[in-house]
Amino acid sequence: MTSTLAPTADWTQADLPDLTGKTVIVTGGNSGIGLEAARAFAAHGAHVVLAVRDEQKGRDATATIAGSTEVRQLNLADLVSIHTFAAAWTGDIHLLVNNAGVMVPPLTRTADGFELQFGTNHLGHFALTNLLLPHITGRIVTVASTVHKSGRIDFDDLNFTTRRYGGGSAGYAQSKLANLLFTLELQRCLTAAGSSVLATAAHPGMAATNLNSSSTNVALNVFAKVVVALFAQKAIDGAAPTLFAATAPMPAAGYAGPSKRGGFAGPPTLVDRSADASDPVAAARLWAASEELTGTSFPL
Repeated sequence: MTSTLAPTADWTQADLPDLTGKTVIVTGGNSGIGLEAARAFAAHGAHVVLAVRDEQKGRDATATIAGSTEVRQLNLADLVSIHTFAAAWTGDIHLLVNNAGVMVPPLTRTADGFELQFGTNHLGHFALTNLLLPHITGRIVTVASTVHKSGRIDFDDLNFTTRRYGGGSAGYAQSKLANLLFTLELQRCLTAAGSSVLATAAHPGMAATNLNSSSTNVALNVFAKVVVALFAQKAIDGAAPTLFAATAPMPAAGYAGPSKRGGFAGPPTLVDRSADASDPVAAARLWAASEELTGTSFPL
């Protein structure tokens, strides 16, 4: 699943390879960059599975996609739902896109008691990936964020049991840093197991999606709308790094993002991650903690 373009070229969706016969799962594929990625995969021949919390919204989304699609229910904030989804799966998965996420909600707990952002954005995808891994033959792409650079993994209080939550921005940054550490350790495990599966990550820059309005903080939402109106690229452009990380030549645990306007917009390319997101010791420690919290582990 690679294109012939070098990663430094001005890559566009036209450079996507033929995906006929491939099966792609996109979590949260009913809106935003997930929906745009799903449309692009389907347009290039893939069978796209929208793994979504709300099946009706998923069906509404598939009505806007030209190509082969289906909808399956998945709530990443509930380990029972994740196990149910994985247990029902048969056949190969050529590409898993860990796209779904929540951003700066009020302090909320998942069905299993995890802080919602860490539980959904990281732990949910951690469990899903490990449970589906025996079926995956191609790539695993996890959608992160430039916000990871301000993140800190608090191993003493991963789920904000005692520390101050504030407006939730620290929780979001922690979850996005966790996404990159997860990709790093996942790739190490895959390589050690002799697997040809590739783990990559991507960030959309600043894209106009409904994720930007998920906070209940009115002032923050107003500010976000102004910033998005002035600086954000369209959701279809925000999906380009995900598509790039899924199909273009990428190094192991490579990270893709926009190439212009300070990483906020432009054609996708390989981008840098923070030193904290490159720490193999922290990645291994987070992996161990995630195994303990979710009860899932690397299966290969």
